[in-house]
Amino acid sequence: MAGSNAIRGARVGSGPMGEMDHGVRAERTKVSYWDALGNETVRYFSADVPEEEIPEQIDSPSTGLPAGREKENPPLLAKNEPYKTHLAYVKERRTPEEAEELLEAALQKLRERRGTAKASA
Repeated sequence: MAGSNAIRGARVGSGPMGEMDHGVRAERTKVSYWDALGNETVRYFSADVPEEEIPEQIDSPSTGLPAGREKENPPLLAKNEPYKTHLAYVKERRTPEEAEELLEAALQKLRERRGTAKASA
């Protein structure tokens, strides 16, 4: 018989018909996180997880802001430092006087190579 309808109306992978319990639910801990806009995000952790392993902050899935466990004092968005150019880093390491000396030395080398250097007295 090619067209059997033995599983019509039954879920694939289900147990015997009429089975009410689909397993025992593990104990878990509910942790609420709040972002700066007041949005609450709930995360569940296994009851076996030690308190120190539960994160203090997460990223809020609705806003992308950091969310903390204190409703009255949510974490603020950390300000990112702007991109620094190579010149900005050099200016941090050198004083203007040192920069002038280095520039003059480099120009003197260039003039000597080209043969246009003035004779120093």
